Amino acid sequence: MTVTAYTLAVLLDLFCLFLGYRFWFRPAPAAAGYGVPADAHGDAGAYLSVKGLRDGTLGLVGLALLAFVGLRAEAWFMVCVALVPLVDTVIVLRHGGQKAVAFGIHFATAVVVLVSAALLFAV
Repeated sequence: MTVTAYTLAVLLDLFCLFLGYRFWFRPAPAAAGYGVPADAHGDAGAYLSVKGLRDGTLGLVGLALLAFVGLRAEAWFMVCVALVPLVDTVIVLRHGGQKAVAFGIHFATAVVVLVSAALLFAV
């Protein structure tokens, strides 16, 4: 179970880094994948950069906690980070995005993050 807990935590942290990279360097497709398309060259450009910074930073913090502090700190971090995709679900729904994206991507991500936290606590 330890290998599974570590692997899932690392994959989720790396996925956050990937999302951050994507919002910085490919903002239009990243926004469309998020569920609320935005014009990266218009007023939304700054917000897409902020989202990229947020996601990338969460990935770096998660990896640092796992490497330098330990499983319990990473588990609590995952519990807190689960709020991000939960709120992303609401954001997509409030702004006319597809329910399939809101629940199939964002809500499902929150569930996976909480499963990761549970695995880390169980180790």
